[in-house]
Amino acid sequence: QVQLVESGGGLVQAGDSLRISCAASGRTFSNYAMAWFRQAPGKEREYVAAISWIGGNTIYADSVKGRFTISRDNAKQTVYLQMNSLKPEDTAVYYCAADYYGLGSESLDRYDYWGQGTQVTVSS
Repeated sequence: QVQLVESGGGLVQAGDSLRISCAASGRTFSNYAMAWFRQAPGKEREYVAAISWIGGNTIYADSVKGRFTISRDNAKQTVYLQMNSLKPEDTAVYYCAADYYGLGSESLDRYDYWGQGTQVTVSS
């Protein structure tokens, strides 16, 4: 079992930056690819970014490429999402997810564990 707890969400203005975190506990964190997904009201959950379990390879959705950066600190068992140049359309609940020995799939079905989410609201 892996427990994931997101934090750091909040209300910001368009153009601002925000960093959200996801702390993991349980099994060996370094063996898991980690990803961020988001879900806006009335919409399906969508892939945002992921980082592989080995090599630190990162993948981004086109909508956030160049603005968001995913990173991980295996010693702290934490994954981060640095979000810059935020837009109102980035408003959503952001979820982190873990995939055992994964490479950063965009498919929700690949991920075994999910956090409870953290709300990010970007005002115009």
